[in-house]
Amino acid sequence: MDHLFSDALRQLLAHHCTPQHVRAIEAGQSAQPLWQTIEDSGFADALVGEAQGGAGLALPDVFPLWELCGLHALPVPLAETMLARALLAQAGVARPVGSITLAQGVLDSTGALVCDSVRSGQVADWVLVSLGAESKSACRLLNAAAAHKSASGFVLDATLQWPQASHAKAAAVASAHEVRTLQACIYAAQLAGALMGVFNRTLQYANERSQFGRPIGKFQAIQHQLSVIAEHSLAARMAAQIGCHSESTMPDRLRVAVAKARTSEAALEVAALSHSIHGAIGFTEEFDLQVFTRRLHVWRQAGGSESYWHRVLGTELVERHQGLTLDLLRVTTDID
Repeated sequence: MDHLFSDALRQLLAHHCTPQHVRAIEAGQSAQPLWQTIEDSGFADALVGEAQGGAGLALPDVFPLWELCGLHALPVPLAETMLARALLAQAGVARPVGSITLAQGVLDSTGALVCDSVRSGQVADWVLVSLGAESKSACRLLNAAAAHKSASGFVLDATLQWPQASHAKAAAVASAHEVRTLQACIYAAQLAGALMGVFNRTLQYANERSQFGRPIGKFQAIQHQLSVIAEHSLAARMAAQIGCHSESTMPDRLRVAVAKARTSEAALEVAALSHSIHGAIGFTEEFDLQVFTRRLHVWRQAGGSESYWHRVLGTELVERHQGLTLDLLRVTTDID
């Protein structure tokens, strides 16, 4: 991909999405000014075809952009909006103004549509909802403002509920893609960015923090922990790139399984080791590290944790794939 895209987004986020901006939005400040800056930049239409007013990029092209979303802990759903607008464009549905997040929903006994723990549900303008965890049927584009919102585990997430009269009249959007796979592809890429960000911050802290007359990064035990963090972070980045390898705007499910399993695995290890090196200060509200490690834990679960995607790969190997385990690895990891 032309580095102009990633360089431009990097500069935009460096100015408008600092940890201080993220904290302010988490504390209740409106995310609209940040989203409007991103909207005006055109990045939200990166995956939309040129004939439809977008940049016409393919999935591998936007991996660096999604990685930057993780690196800067972006508190608005830019990556989700990219995929959602691409789906809407492919279905011939007009793209709404505003951010869009993805969700899976179920109908309760009253006919209301309930989406539990919607990522960025507190700040998104629209929600593209698929019924059922494994559903590849039509989605519905719903206005987040029309939903009843209740707090979820993460400060920017929410459980959303639309009454039957509200969601039943929403236009259906044809989709052959499982929402969980789309989410997993996004959060694998964002995890890759957040992991590298945590590594860089931890390395800097180890070189600056002195104990017994020298930087703690000079001690062998700390060096070993840093090397493990680096190993997990770089392996996760390579896996996330595999997950975004596609000839189109939509991901391949088995490649996504590899990506999300590896990045989620790394999230636990890196979060634990980085906090071990930082000591008690890493958990404090004033220190930046927790802004990123909280996201490691949230994004690890988003779109399915490592255990879910390990089962997907295992099922593919045992029930459907013909040949050796090595053949499946070659199929899912060859990106030439």
